[in-house]
Amino acid sequence: MEIKEYKFKYDDLSVDLPSLHSILGYPGSSLPAPFDEYLEEALEFASHLTDIRAAYRIVEEIRIDHASGKIYAGGQIFQAGKTVCKELRNSEELLFYVCTAGKSISEMSAVLLKGDDPAKGYIYDQVAIFLADAVGNRLHQIVREVLPAGKLMTNRYSPGYCHWDVSDQHRLFALFPPAPCGITLTDSALMNPVKSTSGVIGTGKSVSYREYPCDLCLSLNCIYRKVS
Repeated sequence: MEIKEYKFKYDDLSVDLPSLHSILGYPGSSLPAPFDEYLEEALEFASHLTDIRAAYRIVEEIRIDHASGKIYAGGQIFQAGKTVCKELRNSEELLFYVCTAGKSISEMSAVLLKGDDPAKGYIYDQVAIFLADAVGNRLHQIVREVLPAGKLMTNRYSPGYCHWDVSDQHRLFALFPPAPCGITLTDSALMNPVKSTSGVIGTGKSVSYREYPCDLCLSLNCIYRKVS
């Protein structure tokens, strides 16, 4: 199956500012000074980004072993765990994807975090994280629009979350050409640019889209965890 790749502008994405305010500690309200200025500056920086990208590949020959928590797809064996396998049940194909907010904002947030005003760096960092997630949301929307009539899709699931070992990033990236969307992996399976995501979506006539099962996940820092 061919690989579909996309380039986006900031205006192509939907950044959920109320959720971002909640993550920053101000649910239902505006940020106080100087954080409001930092956020405005970070969003202005994001509006000029030119390296926001996403790609996906659909694998049709798959097997999901719920008992062992393994996924067989594209010649790879993924130790996804029983939680992810359960969420992907009834999938007829699996869509593997990579997304990135790009090198520019990842590097800027890292520089600012180490600078004289780490609070500004934190704001940039959170905007970059949300932007990476917004790329995933946009890709999800695109896939939904091109699916054949009658085909449904699940939510997105990524290595490192829901008990899925992050080392499977290497197997996921093996399904793509080297450095898809400009993303590379370290030996420990961390992505570069840092503000990138990867994962899998199930498609089929009998799959279900469910909100992330946060009560089953031990990760407290997950971007997908519901904000109260």
